[in-house]
Amino acid sequence: MSSPPVAPPRPFRSLREAWMALTGLSAVFLFEMMSNTVLNVALPTIGRDLAAPTATLQWVTNGYSVVFGALMLVFGVIADRLGRRRVMLVGLALLGGASLASVAVTSTGELIAVRAVMGLAAAMTTPMTMAMAFRLFDTEGLRVRAITLISTVGMVGLAIGPTVGGFVLSFAPWQVLLLVNVPIVALAIIGIRVGVPADDPADLHRAPADLTGGALGTATIVLALVAPTLFADSGAGSWAPWAAAAGFAVAAVLFVVRERSTRHPLLDLALVARPRVSGGLAYKAASGLANAGLAYLVTLQLQLDWGWSPALASVGMLPQVVVLIAGGPFVHRFVERAGIDRAAWLSAGSVVAGLAVYTLSGRLGYRGWRPRWSSWPPVCGSSAPRPA
Repeated sequence: MSSPPVAPPRPFRSLREAWMALTGLSAVFLFEMMSNTVLNVALPTIGRDLAAPTATLQWVTNGYSVVFGALMLVFGVIADRLGRRRVMLVGLALLGGASLASVAVTSTGELIAVRAVMGLAAAMTTPMTMAMAFRLFDTEGLRVRAITLISTVGMVGLAIGPTVGGFVLSFAPWQVLLLVNVPIVALAIIGIRVGVPADDPADLHRAPADLTGGALGTATIVLALVAPTLFADSGAGSWAPWAAAAGFAVAAVLFVVRERSTRHPLLDLALVARPRVSGGLAYKAASGLANAGLAYLVTLQLQLDWGWSPALASVGMLPQVVVLIAGGPFVHRFVERAGIDRAAWLSAGSVVAGLAVYTLSGRLGYRGWRPRWSSWPPVCGSSAPRPA
């Protein structure tokens, strides 16, 4: 005798009623936003501790970004078939294990491997965050407010990452920055297990997964991310970066051909071809690249070029923190008043203007001021003297 079908869970009627689920999903997004920024300020310290050159240090961040970017699309498809909640919980457990493993790291290679596993875990968790937030509610207003809340938490994490990293490094080893993920993971697991309903089998996709498209898409993203790094490391006179660039072009063409011809494509190219979708994706990629690159360069400049300590470098990043946190509550209101098109143009212009200001006057510092005591407080384990 078969058991009667289980009724689907009732949607939440307010954000307060869904606070446990929103806490867990916000914690996932917080990790994704903080994961690179909190470690950027520690790169010079890691380089000294592990005797790693600057060219190798970039793979501490690239190891995470390449794996995350390459597998995010694939795990989105896997989650549609196995269940978003299930895949996210497995990814969170993997993230917690990788964070704990950072305590045993003794070489740059081991750290890059740990970061790659964390990128894999992020690919299993981040793509499902907004989709799971959508299914918690059945009204558009509550969905928008929920996504705004989760995004705001993530932006705060993005903003405070360098400051938190510099502060922690003033009294603790750099491994602590990765251990910070452990309580965030625990909070996310509790919130999602308790607050998010289990996956409804009726909502899972039954169509076969496009494994060939997944392999081609992964190769395209990996080669697109690796090629610029190889050009920077080896120079245009080496064959390796050109081979990576050619491989990217071939893989991209084969991916498009595959997605246009297969019955169950991994990515709906007709949707991506819509101007609003393609324009939004291009803008998001460009602004993210610009902001992440600037943050990476500034933290290295303050420490390697100016000789500032990690704690003082984190203070130097405070203007960005203040603007992001203070401006966050007004963004939604501004977009409503100005309109989405005008808001996008103004925000893109502000990013370009900021990059121009840094390019023209980035070496002037804060009105040309560089404190004599910029090497203090010392990095944990350093013998740098305290200023008189």
